[in-house]
Amino acid sequence: MRRVLTGFIAALAAGGVANAADVDSHPKVRVQTSQGAFVLQLDAERAPLTVSNFLAYVEAGHYDGTIFHRVIAGFVVQGGGVTPDLAEKRTRDPIPNESGNGLSNKRGTIAMARTEDPHSATSQFYVNLKDNLALDPSEKRWGYCVFGAVVEGMDIVDKIAAMPTGPRGEIPSDVPKEDVVVQKMELVRPAS
Repeated sequence: MRRVLTGFIAALAAGGVANAADVDSHPKVRVQTSQGAFVLQLDAERAPLTVSNFLAYVEAGHYDGTIFHRVIAGFVVQGGGVTPDLAEKRTRDPIPNESGNGLSNKRGTIAMARTEDPHSATSQFYVNLKDNLALDPSEKRWGYCVFGAVVEGMDIVDKIAAMPTGPRGEIPSDVPKEDVVVQKMELVRPAS
């Protein structure tokens, strides 16, 4: 745990979030899309490095103008790094996988997308459309790190999931035929 906290502090110092006073253990992020808005509540207690990384991308405006480029009904909606012309946005270095944090890939949770390399997550994320427990870690393999959940607007996520998809450009399948654009992602600041 000490190593995780040290890493979290290092991530903050590296510009992960404006300053430590702004860090909330369960911050909320509003995701405004072309199909409507939903709100995520993140879990910085269980996934401190992942939440710090995600918030750094939010604060930098990285997600604004990206699309949900992988939509598989009954599985996930994925976005966070591809523009409407299907170009991948430049990202920061990958982060360590925190999938053994006790959070599970259940319906409505948000998790980090990655390659076969368990420590390759950068900016892309997905929202689970059903309980996808096969994505959780086991004794024999790394899982996909869950770091929060949709707390408002799951109907919008379901609406995105119901959109027709198909091949587009270099992507062989599962791209919405109509772009689902993230217009703005922003931290929901507590009322003062």
